[in-house]
Amino acid sequence: MLNIYNISISKKMKYNKIRKMDIADGPGVRVSIFMQGCAFNCQNCFNPETHDFNGGKEFTEETINRVLELCENEHIDGLSILGGEPMHPQNIDGTARLAKAFKEKFPNKTVWAWSGFSFDKDLKDKEALKYVDVLVDGQYVDALRNPTLKWKGSSNQRVIDVQKSLKQNNVILVD
Repeated sequence: MLNIYNISISKKMKYNKIRKMDIADGPGVRVSIFMQGCAFNCQNCFNPETHDFNGGKEFTEETINRVLELCENEHIDGLSILGGEPMHPQNIDGTARLAKAFKEKFPNKTVWAWSGFSFDKDLKDKEALKYVDVLVDGQYVDALRNPTLKWKGSSNQRVIDVQKSLKQNNVILVD
């Protein structure tokens, strides 16, 4: 497939799976990609098969093009980027490239991402966040697990409006 986005991807980055219609990871019907590799290894993580950086499939320009193609469906409300850990140093450049290509092609659809890293301590200056609308940040803590929480697994995690937070230089939570 022709790479219409002129994107170069690190050969090291991998992804675990792509869901073409996901209703659990963000509002509406979404395409979700689960990046491969996570160093946090949170106890009772819902996705432990994504922890091994050697697992999964190679993340390439074709992967980005496939995700964008799936997002062309008019019933798709946005893209969700999970893991593994999409903001890990090995994955963040590819995450940024995917999110940027998505926002350029679908400016009216949203990008949601999940990360064990903290928005204000680790991520606010990273390029990837320029293209993310909502970030669920913080490591999952099994002792703080609460199945009634929306979009997050434990009460320490935050659902952040990234663009408002970047503009105001302060964490703004999504209602």
